[in-house]
Amino acid sequence: MYIDFPNISPVVFSIGSFSLRWYALAYLFGILAAWGLTKRNIDKYNLGISNAQLDDLVFYTTLGIILGGRLGYIICYGQGYFFKYPLEIFAVWHGGMSFHGGIVGVILGLYLFARKYKFPFLMVTDIVALYVPIGIFLGRLANFINGELWGRVTDVAWAVKFPEGGYLPRHPSQIYEALSEGIFMFIILGLLWRKAYVRSHTGVISAVFLIIYACSRICMEFFREPDAQIGFIYGHVTLGQILSLPFLLLGIYILHQAIQSKEP
Repeated sequence: MYIDFPNISPVVFSIGSFSLRWYALAYLFGILAAWGLTKRNIDKYNLGISNAQLDDLVFYTTLGIILGGRLGYIICYGQGYFFKYPLEIFAVWHGGMSFHGGIVGVILGLYLFARKYKFPFLMVTDIVALYVPIGIFLGRLANFINGELWGRVTDVAWAVKFPEGGYLPRHPSQIYEALSEGIFMFIILGLLWRKAYVRSHTGVISAVFLIIYACSRICMEFFREPDAQIGFIYGHVTLGQILSLPFLLLGIYILHQAIQSKEP
């Protein structure tokens, strides 16, 4: 048994040479949703960030996502392709974004923002991390619509035959990640944030985000087909699993430090 890949165009609409794709729309909606929810969160808990500063926060975050995600893909997955065709570096509409690179880019962007306005760095990362799962959820749905990043061949009843996957029944790993790194993490972080203890110990939300994402990604890689140009790194270990390990260790360290700190 299997499910035929739904006939959904990756393009929402086209006007002349301009085409709006679901993937771009996922980024847009994810940023806008996080923007609105963050503003409500700041007002509710009196976090001391003005509207103008919030706008700046969104700018730094978005810049980190785009630059970090693109550079991360070029460095980790490009395999020298972009050295041969350097103009393709700017062709982000052709695809090619690394979530691990995006995390690094956002961390650097938030560091610059916190330094500029003299906010505690981990307080800023906590605020942003709360709503990153929205973007992950929408992004993975867009991956599914694009018929990319599909899973390994399987005989489970919900296997999907992707056109680009040789019409073989495969795990819909994009949906797995949308549920685990998107919905599940969004719920967990939201429940934790309601606790006064967590809000008073900056870094807990950021740490839990890193831990959940890393653990989920490591597990999901067992269902996901490795990138064709990379393959397996060693045995059945993938590059995605290797890149997730530093984030897992960093999350554990931050969580330990946050718990050990005294309440303000």
